[in-house]
Amino acid sequence: MPARAVDPAEVRAAVQAVLPWLRGEAEQPERPVLAAAVRLSLRTLEQIAPGRTVEVRVPPFAAVQCVEGPRHTRGTPPNVVETDARTWLELATGDLAWPDAVDGARVTASGTRADLSHLLPVVRF
Repeated sequence: MPARAVDPAEVRAAVQAVLPWLRGEAEQPERPVLAAAVRLSLRTLEQIAPGRTVEVRVPPFAAVQCVEGPRHTRGTPPNVVETDARTWLELATGDLAWPDAVDGARVTASGTRADLSHLLPVVRF
């Protein structure tokens, strides 16, 4: 679980700041704005599904471990999800469905517990 609980209003505001970009209505936001949206939405996922079975990576902004189950202690975890910031935020807001992201090779998901479809979206608009 994150060190402190994620404030839903803070997550909503951070993600709302990047919605025009996600919808193709604006240029990519400044790095700190994009980073805040990614980090807070990932921390929300971590809070919704506490655990250490799946590592979700959105380089270069953040990575979290989540989902209950067997814990890994060294090296690369057996269940890894990795994607870019735009794809993650589209998933996090429900603008992109998990199967479409995986089938379109926008997400790499390895391991038997790496399917996050039942946990998404983490913020709705």
